[in-house]
Amino acid sequence: MASEQKTSSWRRGAPCGLFRRLLGDRRGATAIEFALLVLPFCVIVFASIETFVAFAGEQLLANATDTLARKIRTGQISFEDSSKPGYMTKEQFRQAFCDEIAILMPCSATEATEPNKLYLDVRNITDLTQFPTAVPRVGSSSSSDLDTGSFKFTPGGAGAFTMVRAYYRWEVITDLIRPYVTDLRPAGSSMPRDFLMVATATFRNENY
Repeated sequence: MASEQKTSSWRRGAPCGLFRRLLGDRRGATAIEFALLVLPFCVIVFASIETFVAFAGEQLLANATDTLARKIRTGQISFEDSSKPGYMTKEQFRQAFCDEIAILMPCSATEATEPNKLYLDVRNITDLTQFPTAVPRVGSSSSSDLDTGSFKFTPGGAGAFTMVRAYYRWEVITDLIRPYVTDLRPAGSSMPRDFLMVATATFRNENY
């Protein structure tokens, strides 16, 4: 009879005892904690790395814009007289820009003739009140696709006011942060996929 009572008490207390032992067993705690924390940790790490690389890309684009703009301003690059050493066509100028940013933003083999990621707007400004200030988009939304229809390649000569503006589609790799950092929705897409980088240089050409 006593044996039956002990067995009955053990059965009633067994679940509680197993639960207490489970809570006290720390052998798998590290694995469980790692499984819970690895995803947010990786997201933070990848987001930090991608933000740093994107910032470096923006600086590279700005430096390339300033470098090419300075060469136009000083007459090292010209577009009027093909007999001059610094003469460049539109395609040659685009290739020179690609060469400046190649370390982080390599251009495709056809980028110089068929823009896909890099877009350049180089124009002579005759009316100083007409310098473009806004990013041209196909819609009113701040994430609408880039409107390239108004882009020109009409650099001015000696003494002319000139604007060089560069746009680059930076592809965001980390999926989880893409909705929060992208601002460029390609035509036919319901969600932004690229981060638009913009750099501008305005100047008056020297009398070279």
